[in-house]
Amino acid sequence: MNWLYLVGIVIFLLGLMFSIALHEIGHLVPAKIFGVKVTQYMVGFGATAWSRRKGETEYGIKWIPLGGYIRMIGMLPPRPGDDPGKLRSSSTGPFQGLIESARDAAQEEVRPGDEDRVFYRKKWWQKVIIMSGGPAMNFVLSFIFFTILLVGIGLPTLAPIVSPKTNTCVIPVSEQRNVCKPTDKPTPAAQAGMKPGDRMVSFDGQKINSWDDATRLIRSHGAGPVAVGIVRDGKPMTLNVTLIAQDRPNLQDVNKIDKNVGFLGVLPTEVMQKQSIGQVLGYMGELTGRVAGSIVNLPQKMVGVWHAAFSGEKRDPEGPVGVVGAGRMGGEILASDLSNEKKIAIFVNLLAGFNLAIGMFNLIPLLPLDGGHIAGGLWEAVKRAYAKIMRRPEPGYVDIAKVLPLTYAIAFVMIIMAGLLVYADLVNPLTLTG
Repeated sequence: MNWLYLVGIVIFLLGLMFSIALHEIGHLVPAKIFGVKVTQYMVGFGATAWSRRKGETEYGIKWIPLGGYIRMIGMLPPRPGDDPGKLRSSSTGPFQGLIESARDAAQEEVRPGDEDRVFYRKKWWQKVIIMSGGPAMNFVLSFIFFTILLVGIGLPTLAPIVSPKTNTCVIPVSEQRNVCKPTDKPTPAAQAGMKPGDRMVSFDGQKINSWDDATRLIRSHGAGPVAVGIVRDGKPMTLNVTLIAQDRPNLQDVNKIDKNVGFLGVLPTEVMQKQSIGQVLGYMGELTGRVAGSIVNLPQKMVGVWHAAFSGEKRDPEGPVGVVGAGRMGGEILASDLSNEKKIAIFVNLLAGFNLAIGMFNLIPLLPLDGGHIAGGLWEAVKRAYAKIMRRPEPGYVDIAKVLPLTYAIAFVMIIMAGLLVYADLVNPLTLTG
């Protein structure tokens, strides 16, 4: 196996672990600010690879890089009217027994003097801030990565610069070939002496700012002579070109043919064009909408993953991909023949997209996701506001323990989905080339 492929996998996993670590810091910092006792900060799951205790918190790394967590005491409130000095009645119901066991486990973490440091007793807005901190950190990371990509590196853009891949002969669109024959006529660009690297800056006196400008002006001109302004080796010059009429593929639908449009005979050059901060926000906004649509359609897309895993169907390029698949993409990027600039750009884009997706997925208002705890805090705010308006006694804390059976069911489904993605990423991986 190519060693660059392995290095690419490792680099991506390190980037993912870095993102997970900062996600958990997004929870840890506000929790400590608001006085919640945090006993553990862990990146990864499974057995502990390394840990160190500082104060009351154990900081560590676990072997399986599929997530992370912080352990805050008192996530679940005690039963209403619970008195530790009295015997408590037990329930034989499976769900009720599950809830009471979880309550007991949560209360065992609370030591004398910690009564005001439990999570459930914090103000609703403090709970919302603590649980929103993780996704917020992912969004910040996503913005930073996208800014590095768009502002620092740029996006691949077709520029009106003659490509070295440009053919010097006219090949009819009906002939599926890229090699010139001795009988082929030279293109208008070749006849006029246009060379690879020439940048087109004007056409018939009209300024050219993009390849789209050049294509539109050339096609609409039709056959006939025209002056084309170029810059060659930093020097401006004008070439007199005689366009010919050709049948060419439609720009919006390659299955359609436009008849007798103007033809110059050049191909553009792909360059990395830097963007503005405003364009970063627009780019993120558009991608956020697409990610939200993917999350809504996740059950349907997981059916596609199932078919790809067990029936050999082609993976949906817009479908979900797991950590294993993303790691393989990282290896594919580094082992490719792309330029170093493009490798970095794709790597940064992959990490930015993953942080955006992780942040949005965690906002789904279901436990055990962060969004479930956020929803609980907001519901507590609504209940307290209603009681205040109606002049009723202040209600108790929102008891998320009541939805633990649903929480465990959702967690089980998420584990199954993660396992399916791992299997699909191994037997039918989604590659950068589709």
